[in-house]
Amino acid sequence: MRLLRDPIDEPCSLSTPASVGVGPVLNRMLLVLRSLAFTVLMGLSITVFATLIILTLGLPALEGLRFKLGHACARFELWLLRLICGLDYVIEGRANLPGSGGILFWRHESAWETFLSIVISPRPTWVLKRELYWIPIVGWAIALLRPIAINRGAHRHAVKQIMKKGAAQISAGRTLNFFPEGTRLAPGERRRYGLSGALLAQTLGRPVVPVAHNAGDFWKRRGWIKQRGVIRVRIGPPMEISGSAPEAFNLAIQRWIEAALTEIRAPH
Repeated sequence: MRLLRDPIDEPCSLSTPASVGVGPVLNRMLLVLRSLAFTVLMGLSITVFATLIILTLGLPALEGLRFKLGHACARFELWLLRLICGLDYVIEGRANLPGSGGILFWRHESAWETFLSIVISPRPTWVLKRELYWIPIVGWAIALLRPIAINRGAHRHAVKQIMKKGAAQISAGRTLNFFPEGTRLAPGERRRYGLSGALLAQTLGRPVVPVAHNAGDFWKRRGWIKQRGVIRVRIGPPMEISGSAPEAFNLAIQRWIEAALTEIRAPH
């Protein structure tokens, strides 16, 4: 019996079996369907968790429950992503995470790392754009978790706001997550870090823990397709600002993250 040759090895012709090419098309269809299913279920589940958080409004005794609900929501989304899309993650350097009252600088490539920042940070808080508060239900729940919402167009006021509220929240034992690029970037894209995180670390005398990951390879910054695979996360050792200028400190953090990304993305 003559064995059928792989269609990759020869050009297509009228005699090529009709089944050739069905595999890639089917895989693409499944990828789209899985991504769509996750996106729909993510939206529904986040709305449910957000509603539960809103129901604690006016009940100070339940403030701790709000954060537990936020944590449960993030864990659920990561579990759902693994179950439906086959997208998992591994973490290196978890021992470098601060116990409480720490500062983390994250590489920002997708929506994925916002979920992970909630899961691995003790009592997390974030610097985020105030426009997120305007999202019905979800934005109201975010506001109840008391992040630092800034107007990115009012730079001076935003820095003062971060310095004041960030110091108060860190002193209260919350972990402040910064995305110093200020926006999501494509893999390989580079942008200068904002100074507010470094200034806050300098003022408080706190180290900064850098976090690198390759989530953008699987979940694009402006896309909803989620590729199957394993996101690699590397948490670096705490870096002291000491007597460094904020600009120089930012550059050192950025170099560490970019070097870690180069290793993470290297063929294995």
